[in-house]
Amino acid sequence: MLIVQKFGGTSVGSIDRIKNVAKRAAKTRDEKHDVVVVVSAMSGETNKLVALTQQVNDLPPLREYDVVIAAGEQVSIGLLGIAFESMGYRAKSFLGFQVPIITDNAYSKARILEIKTDRMRKALRDGKIVIVAGFQGITRDGNVTTLGRGGSDTTAVALAAALKADLCEIYTDVDGVYTTDPNICSEAQKLDKISYEEMLEMASLGAKVLQLRSVEFAMKYKVPLVVRSSFNDTEGTLVAKEDKEMEQISVSAVAYDKNQAKITVLRVPDKPGIAAKLFTPLCEANINVDMIVQNVSTEGFTDLTFTVEKSDLKRALETVKKIADNIDAGNVLSDADIAKVSIIGLGMRSHAGVASKMFNTLAHQGINIEMISTSEIKISCVINSKYTELAVRILHEAFELGKQKKKK
Repeated sequence: MLIVQKFGGTSVGSIDRIKNVAKRAAKTRDEKHDVVVVVSAMSGETNKLVALTQQVNDLPPLREYDVVIAAGEQVSIGLLGIAFESMGYRAKSFLGFQVPIITDNAYSKARILEIKTDRMRKALRDGKIVIVAGFQGITRDGNVTTLGRGGSDTTAVALAAALKADLCEIYTDVDGVYTTDPNICSEAQKLDKISYEEMLEMASLGAKVLQLRSVEFAMKYKVPLVVRSSFNDTEGTLVAKEDKEMEQISVSAVAYDKNQAKITVLRVPDKPGIAAKLFTPLCEANINVDMIVQNVSTEGFTDLTFTVEKSDLKRALETVKKIADNIDAGNVLSDADIAKVSIIGLGMRSHAGVASKMFNTLAHQGINIEMISTSEIKISCVINSKYTELAVRILHEAFELGKQKKKK
């Protein structure tokens, strides 16, 4: 078998932990499997590098920003390679450009276009453990890129797809996917199995277990994916295609995202083409817009509210204010004290009354809903951020997720 194993920043946060990672991967190698190990930067290192860029410039040019923050993974792969060699195992490390992992030019949020596997396959044929730096790639014209925070997950799943691996294991500081954040809700249950679709929604709605694009890759290429802890041998959570049993439960999980900010543009002229003029420049600046609400038009004007990631708020405001002037709109307001709380479940397709129950649960605790977004298998509400933890706990209780039997 060929197994790709990914270890996050906490898993390689010290020399002892790096040695532990080496022992885990070596055990898999001893079982006669080929092994590709993907690692993140050591815990806290990327944050330090980001802080350095912002000390120089609040809004650093993104090409140079990527050059700086891609540096953390280079240390991790080198140290892990040294650990393997000290244990008597042959290993070879690769930076993103050495694989190479080819991406587009969207600095800080680059998307993988192609992965060339020849050098990795040769190293595997030579009996070596392959180590790859997560989170980073290179454009076709030779510029270093990064894949967005949590991008090492995407690296691992993309490598598994490119190499046609038999399994991709994501090792982290939790022992699987839970019904909600166990740090907020002590009743949270670990799930034995979750569908790609549910995991995709959870990742997009703030769950930090897996990066969104890694789940997209896994679903598209049908990569068997297991989330498990690097600190114990507990059986993890399998992420796989849905089965009939999954649809028996109306709500499977509660997710939240505090990395949200709201922008409102007042008195927007209500005529064709205005929305395109507003959102196209945001798209060109690689700023993701999530929820959008437009008020009913009165006297030829409307108010338009949307959310972006809090980390993109400064750049988004800078862009939106220019557009507002150009289209003769009114004031541009912003609010960074919001959070998005969501419920997710395949069973919502066939269970009535889920939305009503969610709204009544929040209302009973005096939590005002500012925006609502829905899909077939999720409902999201924007609320004041100070109510986030309370909202998560009461929704988890209302849908009896603490009493749920784990999915088999």
